[in-house]
Amino acid sequence: MSLFTVHTIPTLKDNYVWLLQASNTQSAIVVDPGDAAPVLAYIEAHDLIPVALLITHHHYDHVDGILPFLQSYDVPVFGPKKELIPAMTHALSTTQNLLVHRDFPALRVLELPGHTRGHLAYLIDDCLFCGDTLFSAGCGRLLGGTAAQLFSSLEAISQLPLSTKIYCTHEYTEANLRFANAIEPDNADILQRQQDVSRLRQINQPSLPSSLALELKINPFLRCHHPSVIKRAEQFSAQRLLNELAVFTTLRQWKDIYS
Repeated sequence: MSLFTVHTIPTLKDNYVWLLQASNTQSAIVVDPGDAAPVLAYIEAHDLIPVALLITHHHYDHVDGILPFLQSYDVPVFGPKKELIPAMTHALSTTQNLLVHRDFPALRVLELPGHTRGHLAYLIDDCLFCGDTLFSAGCGRLLGGTAAQLFSSLEAISQLPLSTKIYCTHEYTEANLRFANAIEPDNADILQRQQDVSRLRQINQPSLPSSLALELKINPFLRCHHPSVIKRAEQFSAQRLLNELAVFTTLRQWKDIYS
């Protein structure tokens, strides 16, 4: 039996705030409140008691809700040690068995730089709250980190159990799948995921969470060792790519201009 339930709160244009509610209590942890108003409304509508904020990185659409939130609830703010997070009370780096609150299981903090210099993810049971490092069928842009850092971070995620649920922060899945299909047009798993996501979005349901098992089948940024992905990257770059990092770097550059 799970020790908590994850609730989805859509915010801004395409962000999700994840709210974890401890089983049999009203205690709640909020992940990446880029906008406070919908989060506060959800908490008040469900009589929840916030106990902590978890922040993955410093971008405005992940942190702008922190100060307004704290005007209503005085809770600790956990975030990356290497980044400036408003009102941060607990600056984190890689940590095992961090107990945020007694009503929740201990969590694991992973340093996953690349999208930004100090990006973190939080692994709680089988749920990975990974901000903008890994998306369904995609990954974050390089906005402070390097391609080598982001590639290494994605490799670290790929070593987690296949059952790991991927809770990223943006509804980018349909656009990412179009790029994935351009890389591997014969990948049946990508085609199936496109159909599944299309059905979900038509009824305004999130495409998330994904799972690591699924992402390893459909996400080109996790498939840089596959011959079909290497071939397409080499065709785009018009040169031979000597290692997986070179393939990844080429894919990231291609995705930046893909439309």
